[in-house]
Amino acid sequence: MSFGYLLLEVRRGLRSIRFLIFTVAMPVALFLLYTGIFASDQPGYTAVLMVNMTGYGALTAAMFAGGRIALERAAGWQRQLRLTPLSGAGYLTAKGVTAMVLALPGVLLVPLVAVLFEGVSLDAGQWSRVVLGSWLAVIPFAVLGLLLGQIGTAESMQPLMSVVMMVMALLGGIFIPIDGMPAGLLTVARLLPSYWLQQVGRGAVTSELSVSLGNAALVLAAWTVVLGLAVARRYRRDSARV
Repeated sequence: MSFGYLLLEVRRGLRSIRFLIFTVAMPVALFLLYTGIFASDQPGYTAVLMVNMTGYGALTAAMFAGGRIALERAAGWQRQLRLTPLSGAGYLTAKGVTAMVLALPGVLLVPLVAVLFEGVSLDAGQWSRVVLGSWLAVIPFAVLGLLLGQIGTAESMQPLMSVVMMVMALLGGIFIPIDGMPAGLLTVARLLPSYWLQQVGRGAVTSELSVSLGNAALVLAAWTVVLGLAVARRYRRDSARV
């Protein structure tokens, strides 16, 4: 993996106004809105909403980097890269690392706002699980973004990415907190990686409807492996066409 190429990718992402709005500003705005609506009469719920919006910001940012792959495929950029010393593994790794770097602002900003404006207070271990844990938990979403970028076209990428993100956020217990989900919908939520993403941070702020950190990590690792294999297979198939 080329460090110069990685730096270029990160800069491209951070210069995008759409990225800044949907992955940094929106999670913060939603957190403040949801806190005013749902946590006004139950202050302890603020931390749960913080975890959910931290996960949402990290999820969308991690998938954002992979979405650019569709545009690069359409422009023939991937074919050009295959003529350079940058390997396919190096290219995909750079995209994945970029996704994780771009996820950092959302992971850090929502908890910061929660502390400064909503009075959320946790100990060091809890903050580590909310911030570091949530950041690491978006690894499968970074890989999912790569897969969607390999499957989608330049025209279909935006609606495809939007649909996937909304399904993950709505049915995975981020926009609709699992506390208010009926049993049937909660069963559906457990099938999605976004449910396990918010479980990583949720366990640090409440014991209600929480699973162990080990179980959440195991499920997310399994998602990462399966999606990673799908990305590698799809990239090899594209490479064989050249």
